[in-house]
Amino acid sequence: MNTRKTEISVGLFLILGILALVMLAIKVSNISEAGNSDTYQLTAQFDNIGALKVRSPVRMGGVLIGRVSEINLDSEYLTPVITVSIYNTYDNLPTETSASILTAGLLGEQYISLSPGGDEDILVNGDVIEDTQSALVIEELIGQFLFSGSSDDI
Repeated sequence: MNTRKTEISVGLFLILGILALVMLAIKVSNISEAGNSDTYQLTAQFDNIGALKVRSPVRMGGVLIGRVSEINLDSEYLTPVITVSIYNTYDNLPTETSASILTAGLLGEQYISLSPGGDEDILVNGDVIEDTQSALVIEELIGQFLFSGSSDDI
């Protein structure tokens, strides 16, 4: 009888542990936000997007206001075109809004940061963000630093 209770309690403990891991995986992967259909789409064209991925955050002043929904390559100019889904709560972005690709911390994930402009007109579904700043690629900076030394030092 005592071993039966032990087996049941170990089984319950294992089930609770598995459920906790599933909840943690859902929280970390942001799957809970995947079904959010209360958004509108904006596009922006960049020269270099670095390591930006689909589902990367879109922030304004540090506040999460949307996610990257698509990454495509413009067939005419051969540059990346990003489509972002902005939550309808933030439907008052001025048309002069600019988009930059930034990195969270020194080696963190990349995200899109929006900075509002001063125009009174607002962006609506399907509009294009004209003012963009590409990602800062650390490898390129290091290469420029290493090879920028003059040959006068020899």
